[in-house]
Amino acid sequence: MNQKLLKLENLLHFHTVCRQLHSLGQRRTLVQWRHGFSSAYPVWTAQIYAWPWQTDVLIGAALSQYRLLVTKEEKRPRKSQLSSTKTKKEVEVWIGMTVEELARALEKDIDYVYEALLNTAIDIDSLEAHSQLDEIWIKEVIKKAGMKLKWSKLKQDKVRENKDAVRRPQADPALLTPRSPVVTIMGHVDHGKTTLLDKLRKTQVAAMEAGGITQHIGAFLVSLPSGEKITFLDTPGHAAFSAMRARGAQVTDIVVLVVAADDGVMKQTIESIQHAKDAQVPIVLAINKCDKAEADPEKVKKELLAYDVVCEDYGGDVQAVHVSALTGDNLMALAEATTALAEMLELKADPTGPVEGTVIESFTDKGRGPVTTAIIQRGTLRKGSILVAGKSWAKVRLMFDENGKIINEAYPSMPVGIIGWKDLPSAGDEILEVESEARAREVINWRKFEQEQEKNKDDLKILEEKRKEHQEAHRKTREKYGTLHWKKRSFMKYLERKEQRPLKPKEKIERDSNVLPLIIKGDVDGSVEAILNIMDTYDASHECQLDLVHYGVGDISENDVNLAETFDGVIFGFNVNVSNVIQQSAAKKGVKIKLHKIIYRLIEDLQEELSSRMPCPVEEHLIGEASILATFSVTEGKKKIPVAGCRVQKGQLEKQKKFKLIRKGQVIWKGSLTSLKHHKDDISVIKTGMDCGLSLDEEKVEFQVGDEIVCYEEKEVSAKTSWDPGF
Repeated sequence: MNQKLLKLENLLHFHTVCRQLHSLGQRRTLVQWRHGFSSAYPVWTAQIYAWPWQTDVLIGAALSQYRLLVTKEEKRPRKSQLSSTKTKKEVEVWIGMTVEELARALEKDIDYVYEALLNTAIDIDSLEAHSQLDEIWIKEVIKKAGMKLKWSKLKQDKVRENKDAVRRPQADPALLTPRSPVVTIMGHVDHGKTTLLDKLRKTQVAAMEAGGITQHIGAFLVSLPSGEKITFLDTPGHAAFSAMRARGAQVTDIVVLVVAADDGVMKQTIESIQHAKDAQVPIVLAINKCDKAEADPEKVKKELLAYDVVCEDYGGDVQAVHVSALTGDNLMALAEATTALAEMLELKADPTGPVEGTVIESFTDKGRGPVTTAIIQRGTLRKGSILVAGKSWAKVRLMFDENGKIINEAYPSMPVGIIGWKDLPSAGDEILEVESEARAREVINWRKFEQEQEKNKDDLKILEEKRKEHQEAHRKTREKYGTLHWKKRSFMKYLERKEQRPLKPKEKIERDSNVLPLIIKGDVDGSVEAILNIMDTYDASHECQLDLVHYGVGDISENDVNLAETFDGVIFGFNVNVSNVIQQSAAKKGVKIKLHKIIYRLIEDLQEELSSRMPCPVEEHLIGEASILATFSVTEGKKKIPVAGCRVQKGQLEKQKKFKLIRKGQVIWKGSLTSLKHHKDDISVIKTGMDCGLSLDEEKVEFQVGDEIVCYEEKEVSAKTSWDPGF
């Protein structure tokens, strides 16, 4: 800048000197006129003498302005550099930072971090959202982002304090008191479990069961003549209720395995043995139906040896009792065997302190709201207690036993119905008593937060999988089009877009018809769970997609009907009711409501509904066959039309039906006839043994002697789903 100013100053001074020399030359000429013109032109003379000095002033002003401009121009880039340095964002990082954490710190998505590391030595494919990055790669990403690095001395995570409720530590053995055993009756369907329990309780539960099979888990307190009490859990034996059997095995002390003497070991018998082993619960074997002529108890004992259930007769430790639930024979011996085993186990519990238990079943009662059946395992439950189970809590308003009788207290091993839940807990949830309603809400909020965190992790995994799929698809696309000329590439992309045309209304209807939206409503949580578990085995989505829109416990409501109308779905109800108003509303909206009281009937109906949504296959039904004996052509106007002379060998030929031409076992044409004649008469039907002439709707087809003409019709047959639920 200084050199430029010096040059400019020299030029301006040179110009000033020239002007001054020029003015001095003019002065010499004007000295001669001074006397004559000074009086007449005083002002003009003064201006002439003033020029050199005004020029210097102007030059000085110009020079100062130029200096100012040059200074500003040189300062300007410096200011921009300083400002750009100041606007660089600082990113706080730490050692062991994950990809996800770095993306969050940069306020970018995860893909940005992957893109920044694309052309580095790191293996991108091996990186996950939770993968830790080395210091060098963190610096590389920050550098490419144009940001400033700031190392954090210590990573400080805001960890939310765990507010969950948990079981108490083990009680002092001195505080423990004897309790009744909890016995679960398990076995195959129709082996007489409920009838056996009825005889012990002197009730008629089996007569009230729909279809004669147990479809709920029931909890009953049985008082024996000796004064001892046993809590029995009656689990379903049907294949659909595997989860209920597993839940029954987890809360029990002893499993009574019921096997029919005339039927032997069956599928659910084996499953029940496995549940008992998983829960590490001892087994008492009850061989039922011993009053039948074809009963063979020894055969049952031998079959059970294969599943590691060894009876005392064969040197094992499993007690086997031969009973008849129908006649009541030997039932007291079974009860004594159970109580003897319970004594050996020395079952005790702490009846003091906060309550602990397990939800056996839950359902919604129209007048009482959410209701649960529970087994108390510790403490004493009283009216007004605050309970939490799963993501629901309750202030106990009412308690009742299995007969509906209101009770004030429930002790360990006692089954009890609880009313007062804010929401319906799930069967199998752990029940814990807390000190206040505020504490109950705190526990529920924490559990919901935990669930949300788990869901977020699952969502991130899904997003990561989708990202990898997208990257793989992008890589394949680049490989596909990378070597092609741009014109060829554009043409291929155009063809692909053409194939992905929007669906026409008719095609949309056909596509939607291959989807079955479902709404499931059940009487208890366990029933809904069983139906959903069966639906999880659905493996025929290629035939018809099964879409679960909504499920819940309770009677069918107007909201269910509205959902079914919106999604064009079907409502399946299990042991629930529908009011006349809801039925009329469903009929107006064209919504199907299917009610069932037996679970396998519901599944059969679901299979039929799936089959009805599947596209119907078309089958060809043969009407007649004819062989070509001669070929010739007939002139019509200026056209020559090929004609085949045929004889009907089988059935009859009907002009209005469809035809196909077969040559050496291969179909070479399908279509319809333009003419069918017997001699010179046009006819519609030619029967067996008659000769005829016929022409096809396609003139280019050539006949040959020995070809076969087949007359057939196409009929749609009802499709059947290939899904097998396993029972």
